[in-house]
Amino acid sequence: MFIDYSEIEIKAGDGGNGAVAFRREKYVPKGGPAGGNGGDGGNVILRAYHNLATLLDLRYKKLYKADDGAPGANSLKDGKSGSDIIIKVPVGTMIKDTKTGKLLFDLDRDGAEYLAAKGGRGGKGNSNFATPTNQAPRYAEDGKPGESRKIVLELKLIADIGLVGFPNAGKSTLISSISAARPKIADYPFTTLEPNLGIVHYKDYKTFTVADIPGIIEGAHEGKGLGIKFLRHIERTKIILFLIDITSENYQQDYKVLLNELKSYSPKLAHKKKIVALTKADLITEEEAKKLKKKKIRGTETTFLVISAVSHLGIEELLDRLWEVIHEKE
Repeated sequence: MFIDYSEIEIKAGDGGNGAVAFRREKYVPKGGPAGGNGGDGGNVILRAYHNLATLLDLRYKKLYKADDGAPGANSLKDGKSGSDIIIKVPVGTMIKDTKTGKLLFDLDRDGAEYLAAKGGRGGKGNSNFATPTNQAPRYAEDGKPGESRKIVLELKLIADIGLVGFPNAGKSTLISSISAARPKIADYPFTTLEPNLGIVHYKDYKTFTVADIPGIIEGAHEGKGLGIKFLRHIERTKIILFLIDITSENYQQDYKVLLNELKSYSPKLAHKKKIVALTKADLITEEEAKKLKKKKIRGTETTFLVISAVSHLGIEELLDRLWEVIHEKE
């Protein structure tokens, strides 16, 4: 199950209290203060792991608490600090404040860490408060409470290419054809109900990643359909690959609608590099396919790519073009 959103509560450990104690040794009837310091409370740390792909593990457990620090002891013995708790999340996880929605940190690389809640400092024992005028203090410091907060975790897949298209445009068929990803494929809308990430093995051991999201329908930015829920997963991509059914009555209009939905969701998406491919070319004649390859996308000097994931028509040309654009200088 793909889970890309979770709200959790975190609590760092409290600091241990300082101790009030005095030296009690033979022949030293009035020993000085010997209370140790309390240990610091454990921290709550979020760490990104490349081998995780979903926030599923955080769906059921909602409270994460680090250990408290141990209190100080006599003979100047300090209490042991509480153990940190490390919450493992996928690379691409964004951490936001629940109340304000403010982005606190973006775990966008493997091994990245964020100190989400700091443990409380341990209290000082009475040995720290001795002075020439107060050589036997009978008080110590209490440990400080650890930080606590509620946070939102949102996962954005990190991929080179993001596939965008209407339901049943052939996105899942394409990603299964060019990578090892095996999404569910059927001849009806909304076959894809969650994002899929595929690794494409290109020439000479080169690779790039492709993200497939559920199909977008007109009005998606207003909450219609499924695609809008997953559009965050193409916000990090370098290129958006639009896939349009070649049998559409008006593929120029289809492209315009899809582009408008992206702009309405996030203006940043409209400025990303774009490639437009007409899919299912195996359903038309070779002569018709050649004519379509000469057609320009309305308002641009760019022509359509014509492909078929089933017959592999135009796939090599598509991969060459994707690789070329991925490595174009900004």
